[in-house]
Amino acid sequence: MAERRRTKKQQNTVKHFDYTLLTVVFFLLCIGLVMLFSVSSYDANLTFNDSTYYLKNQLKNTIFGIIIMFVVMNIDYHRLDRLSFIAIVVSAVLIALVMTPLGYEANGARRWLNLGVSLQPAEVAKVGIIIFSASKVCRISQKKLATPRGIIEMLLPSLIIAVMVWQITENLSSAIIIMGIGVVMVYMATPGYKPYAIIVLSVAFFATITVLLVTNGVLTEELSYRFGRIRAWIYPETYASTTAFQTLQALYAIGSGGFFGKGLGQSLQKQFVPEAQNDMIFAIICEELGMFGALLIVFLFIVLLWRISIIVNNSNDLFGAMLSVGVLAHIAIQVILNLAVVTNTIPNTGISLPFISYGGSSVVFLLIEIGIVLSVAKNTKYDY
Repeated sequence: MAERRRTKKQQNTVKHFDYTLLTVVFFLLCIGLVMLFSVSSYDANLTFNDSTYYLKNQLKNTIFGIIIMFVVMNIDYHRLDRLSFIAIVVSAVLIALVMTPLGYEANGARRWLNLGVSLQPAEVAKVGIIIFSASKVCRISQKKLATPRGIIEMLLPSLIIAVMVWQITENLSSAIIIMGIGVVMVYMATPGYKPYAIIVLSVAFFATITVLLVTNGVLTEELSYRFGRIRAWIYPETYASTTAFQTLQALYAIGSGGFFGKGLGQSLQKQFVPEAQNDMIFAIICEELGMFGALLIVFLFIVLLWRISIIVNNSNDLFGAMLSVGVLAHIAIQVILNLAVVTNTIPNTGISLPFISYGGSSVVFLLIEIGIVLSVAKNTKYDY
């Protein structure tokens, strides 16, 4: 016992800053900016007579996001616990404002707010649901959380926000991500796994039945354009000039890149892939940088998720761990879904690639999330 006391007294408690995580994020941002210019310069020159139009906008938002990230990083993350209810309310209000004159349409979808600056409420909601769910997990007993009632109570806010995003902004992909974040966070906090196995099996069963009904013509695009997307996913060649055009052009880009690619700026498919700088930027990366470049980016995301998981495992408290779990879930879900869409593994749902795709709101709020994780890491103490 005396020896144990002596050992503990000799230990030095220090705070840790995750330079690896920060470095990986900067690598992804730099690669994103370089590829964005390469992919978008042709379209930007035709549309705006300025080949750097998209690059300048993204660079401006990236710099702003980095500044906010460092501010958030230096704030004790425990303060977010007191803002959890405000975070979820603000998220809901901003989504609802899309229906007012403040909301505006771009690329055929009404998903943005003009508040002096362009803002996509769905991105705010992702951060809001992470903060709120982390706080709620800390306030609910483990005994209650292990019951169906407790799980429903935990998932209900995520479901409400996800439905609002889906119905008001018609952004199903963001709704799926928001619901996914909520489910993963509650799953990580729940002792058992059986309820989630039932949820996963139920979703898989429903998805399979839907695909079979679409394949057999029971559910048609006349009923919903989403059924048309599913049919285009199954029979892309049949819809080569319409619904599946973007997907097929992306597949041509991936297939023509080889292992080392055609070279930076040498893509031909970027002239044909609609909005190549957004959802399909990974396809052009495959064409210009080849399989080598694609695997490099995937590797960077794996390292990013690994570092966040280390922070989760070493966090001093449940709130910090759950905040990090939420960010981990968000990035992992979005990366997996984007790569699945680009490779036509799932129907096209319009999901951007984190830190790489064009999008001001996306990059700013992703960097805010990284700032939260770095704050958790910074306030985590290790005994040596």
